[in-house]
Amino acid sequence: MINNNLEILLVDDDQDVLDAYQHLLSLSGYRCKKILDPLIALTYIKEDWPGIVITDMYMPQLNGLDLLSKIQKIDAFIPIIMITGHGDIPMAVQAVKQGACDFLEKPIEPSVLLRLITKQLKRREHHLQQKHDIAQTLHRELIGQSAQISKVRSLLSEIVILDNHLCVWGEAGTGRHNICRFLHHFSPRGKAPIINIDAKRRPKKQQLKDSLTELTQATIILNAPEYLDKDAQYWLAEYLLMQERKQNKHVRFICILNNSPEDYLAKQRLLPELYYILNQQNFSIPPLRYRPDDIVPLFHYFLKKSCHKLQKSVPKIEPSYLHTLRLHPWAGNIRELRNIAELFAIGIVKLSEKDKTLSVSDSKSPLDLLVDEYEKKRIEDALYLFSGRVSEAAEHLQIPRKKLYLRMKKHEIDKKVYKNTL
Repeated sequence: MINNNLEILLVDDDQDVLDAYQHLLSLSGYRCKKILDPLIALTYIKEDWPGIVITDMYMPQLNGLDLLSKIQKIDAFIPIIMITGHGDIPMAVQAVKQGACDFLEKPIEPSVLLRLITKQLKRREHHLQQKHDIAQTLHRELIGQSAQISKVRSLLSEIVILDNHLCVWGEAGTGRHNICRFLHHFSPRGKAPIINIDAKRRPKKQQLKDSLTELTQATIILNAPEYLDKDAQYWLAEYLLMQERKQNKHVRFICILNNSPEDYLAKQRLLPELYYILNQQNFSIPPLRYRPDDIVPLFHYFLKKSCHKLQKSVPKIEPSYLHTLRLHPWAGNIRELRNIAELFAIGIVKLSEKDKTLSVSDSKSPLDLLVDEYEKKRIEDALYLFSGRVSEAAEHLQIPRKKLYLRMKKHEIDKKVYKNTL
């Protein structure tokens, strides 16, 4: 069922032709508007205008190709149907190459025109609904009011419906994995599988072959591609390039990096062949310390979410504590803030005076016990910070992973307690 708010804009310099079109479309239940001058038609069209355009190819004020070009500058997704005479077919074909959805040759067969109109109105309706859903999801998932996060939302809304390979880069905990899932969900292959490959595990060329060669229409989230050895990088670049040449793109890659792709290229950690094919688009996610205006809204969001899950009321928050949150450096970014909010929900107040470790003079406990308590607290804080990922916690604590496992066993710390994803 076509939305009644959708409209058909008829553009032709012949009034009799416009009247005939309008009569046919009105009998079929369509809303339409007749315009003799294509320059006036341009004043009527705005971005996200709910409709399609049917235009003649030759008009004295502006030909169809020029009108097409000007409409696309307003909104590149407006469907445009070109009407052409027999001698104008080469120009009509050129219009399709430039972005017109289709062309019809005169004399027009009414049933063919109506089928095409129905198809393009549905296409336009789907696009506008998808754009609305994307905006709603972005505001729900990317919380904040800073200029930085607004810029990220704006960029994502523009690229999300594309199917290019791209790189998402930024510090750990900024929400990179969430954004990758969002990009997959609203992409043309949103219903296809999404597969995670962690290059930090250093998969070899044969392992990549086994993982990718049987896939069709999947999205691959590739974490830290710079950790792939040269053989694996060469093979992956050739595999993706072959898909481009055959115009048969089985898989789409979204890569996650800590720094910009250009940095890894300059340091020779990414081969140029792989860099250029994976980096068709890239954007960065700013760390939380660079967007202080988002800290308090995010804290409130995570606190309310945790309290709802625990079926308890939201505790009172002192303004001084919110000020403390704004001044904190947030090395773990949003993930760290979420963990702080979750602890706050159960009555554990981090980053405050109450959270400071007791000094030896304030305690009558033996020194060994104080050292053990301090060590256990540092390990727990690191596991909270990195959601139970031992490798990242060990790197943060600057100790080998094996040694951290031994310390966790000593203090009876279970990493599963700290598991969570952002």
